[in-house]
Amino acid sequence: MNDQNVEILLVEDNPSDEELTLRALKKYKLSNNIFVVRDGAEALDYIFGTEQYPDRDSNNHLKVILLDLKLPKVDGLEVLRRIKADPKTKHIPVVILTSSSEESDVVESYKLGANSYIVKPVDFKQFTESIREIGMYWLLLNKAPAQ
Repeated sequence: MNDQNVEILLVEDNPSDEELTLRALKKYKLSNNIFVVRDGAEALDYIFGTEQYPDRDSNNHLKVILLDLKLPKVDGLEVLRRIKADPKTKHIPVVILTSSSEESDVVESYKLGANSYIVKPVDFKQFTESIREIGMYWLLLNKAPAQ
């Protein structure tokens, strides 16, 4: 996929959750511009155009990052911390999409600058509807600042 076209970065290490998310986005025609990474280190490389993605223009900002918290290599809270600490990326909306309903994770995510925190529903229909609402809001309704 051309880097200029990517609008959603999905950071998800669980293949089943990845498949459900992609299926839901596709069902509602919100999946044309999505890129998937499977651990926190790869997410940071993609976002900042380093290591595995040296040709990626880090000035080409995403419309939204869907970020799981429980990730291999670098956890989701550290990924969020680095995104929000950098002046070039701090305005990218980050939606925490996780199975953790721990209050400490919710509090820390918002403290670090998360734009939204969503606990993945166990029910397939609810999960699909949650993804539709996320996509509709962040891709179609939300007005982001000019880059």
